[in-house]
Amino acid sequence: QVQLVESGGGLVQAGGSLRLSCAASGRSFSSYAVGWFRQAPGKEREFVAFIGKSGLPTDYADSVKGRFTISRDNAKNTVYLQMNSLKPEDTAVYYCASQQLGWVVSAASLYDYWGQGTQVTVST
Repeated sequence: QVQLVESGGGLVQAGGSLRLSCAASGRSFSSYAVGWFRQAPGKEREFVAFIGKSGLPTDYADSVKGRFTISRDNAKNTVYLQMNSLKPEDTAVYYCASQQLGWVVSAASLYDYWGQGTQVTVST
């Protein structure tokens, strides 16, 4: 089993940046691919980014391409989401999740373990 804890959320002005972290404990973290998802009030949870077990491949939702970067440090059991040029529409609770399939999947149902989420609020 894997336990995931997100951190790094907060309040930022539009155009600003935040870096989210997803720290894992439990079984070998390098055996898991990781996805970031987000959920805004009244909306469904949506895929944001994906990173493979060794750091490749990566994939992004069209809405964040060119602005967000996902990376991981398996020695630290941590995945990061660098978010630049933030927009008010990026406001949501951000979750990280893990799966052992390894290939890029955007369906939340295919992820096995989830963190509790971290709030990101982007003001105008």
